[in-house]
Amino acid sequence: MHDVVIVGAGPVGLFLACELGLAGCSVLVLEREPEPRSPWKADPLGMRGLSAASVEAFYRRGMLQPLLEASGVNDRPGADEPAPPRGVGHFAGMMLDPAKVDVTALPFRLPSPAMEGVMTALEAVETVLSERASMLGVEVRRGVTVSAVAQDDQIVVARAGGREYPARWVVGCDGGRSAVRRLAGFDFAGTEPQFTGYVVLATIADPDRLRPGFNLTPTGMYLRTPAKEYIGMLEFDGGAFDRSRRPTREHLQAVLRRVSGTDVTLSDVHLASSFTDRAMQTTTYRQGRVLLAGDAAHIHSPLGAQGLNLGIGDAMNLGWKLAATVHGYAPDGLLDTYTRERHPIGARVLDWTRAQAAAMKPDPHAQAIQGVIRDLIGTRDGTTYVFEKVSGSSIRYDLGSEQPLVGRNAPDLHLEDGTRLGDLMRDGRGVALDLSTDRCLHGSAMGWESRMRYAAGPARNDLGLGAVLVRPDGIVAWAGDRAPDREAFERAAGRWFGSPAI
Repeated sequence: MHDVVIVGAGPVGLFLACELGLAGCSVLVLEREPEPRSPWKADPLGMRGLSAASVEAFYRRGMLQPLLEASGVNDRPGADEPAPPRGVGHFAGMMLDPAKVDVTALPFRLPSPAMEGVMTALEAVETVLSERASMLGVEVRRGVTVSAVAQDDQIVVARAGGREYPARWVVGCDGGRSAVRRLAGFDFAGTEPQFTGYVVLATIADPDRLRPGFNLTPTGMYLRTPAKEYIGMLEFDGGAFDRSRRPTREHLQAVLRRVSGTDVTLSDVHLASSFTDRAMQTTTYRQGRVLLAGDAAHIHSPLGAQGLNLGIGDAMNLGWKLAATVHGYAPDGLLDTYTRERHPIGARVLDWTRAQAAAMKPDPHAQAIQGVIRDLIGTRDGTTYVFEKVSGSSIRYDLGSEQPLVGRNAPDLHLEDGTRLGDLMRDGRGVALDLSTDRCLHGSAMGWESRMRYAAGPARNDLGLGAVLVRPDGIVAWAGDRAPDREAFERAAGRWFGSPAI
């Protein structure tokens, strides 16, 4: 019996498997697809944008350099000055200028080797994660479709292909049509779609009839990318196209002509897929010994490229909490904080995509909203606001503290000896970073030595802090002033890391 069975070997399932493997859990991943490679994962159809928060997660686990190499990114900025964002993306098809981001307004930001976002492909992400998972002893079985999930107070059993896979926990990371979600009886609620979207790889007889980039039109939207033959389009038909049908060349051409207002011709369609802006979320991310992460827990339109990043955030938050529960040292209620912290973030992303769909509708009201938004994102404050949302910089969990850094992603504090906080987090433990002159937290931190690393010394920029306690997911659990309160530190450590071992 494994500690954890993960259903789904996409980026979210693999990232979670790596987190659990790093913590010494026995992990089995079941994947229904027989082969890892697919044209939908490779460039150009598989291109995705990793946010600053996701890049930071790879950095903190020592996987940033392999990710950059697999993604073909060679122009890494230096790590001694805050790097300006290289791309901010768009809101409802309206492009933003990265030069307008006010980096000085971003909360608690310090220079870091992690970049402010990376363009990559799903294939590259999965390759890096698969290699790391294998190194950590994670087993991945492909061509396995889960057909039943049953649980009691002690174990949960996933049944697939006539075999049973018992585990102490099962996590569904099996996408928007999650079998685990359905089989375990999770409630799934939200809003119905307004549009049908299409992603198409096709030979276009007259490509110059289509303007480059995002194009909002009186009848919908279309996107002509720099990648040859790759186009996207939205038609506000209430999500009427049946996804069980394969879109034909004639249907795709008719949609493209309607939304572009041209008589463009698709002479051949190589690959095509459809999607909608249906926005749904489970009411909880846990039912007994079954948990959900990524698209299994929440679905929405791909507008704003939030899905992959939201899922990686789920995996980073869940991994260490589930591992602590498996090993028996988790404080009471720790695993329940997964839903409490991540569900509001998921709900916020669903609203973010809903707002974009509302602004893109081909009617006078939405077009008026577009004019207001264009004015706002033409300002420094407006662009900075959008960047904070899409980069993860604005995320702050409510941990019950008024200290403004607590609950936020930890800045990459850099000690005078050259050690960075990100370097200290590679083994998946928490970090007690003592910046005080007398190392006053050393004795206390030793009680949790197996669950957190202790490091001490002056920092090049300590942000006015004397010490910080960082959870394994990079979130600040406690922060002290220049004379840290040892008892407050011990209370915070007990809350997140359980009773001290000594």
